[in-house]
Amino acid sequence: MTNLFVFNDPPYGTERSYNGLRLAIALAMKGERVQVFLIGDGVACAKRGQKVPPGYYNIDAMLRNVLRHGGAVCVCGSCIDARGISDSELVEGAQRSSMDELTGWTIAADKVLVF
Repeated sequence: MTNLFVFNDPPYGTERSYNGLRLAIALAMKGERVQVFLIGDGVACAKRGQKVPPGYYNIDAMLRNVLRHGGAVCVCGSCIDARGISDSELVEGAQRSSMDELTGWTIAADKVLVF
């Protein structure tokens, strides 16, 4: 079963991305197939090198956890361009992508969860 997660919110300031990634990680750890697509302000979740206070969650570490458990992470190319984020600034393993890929993932997914 494929679970597609679409994140629209930034990594911090709301807890939507945090809570969605908690679920994505839990599913991946249970052997479920997980795909994460970051769009809009959600693309900032894939910014490499985030520094947060001790004891605070780290979204880029959570994305690496999804990848470590076999998940896929794609980032909207036009959205990172609009925000001045280069491909080289993305978390290792996150891939520049497009609306065409999101369309294909959506068609193929068994479940689509939007945060």
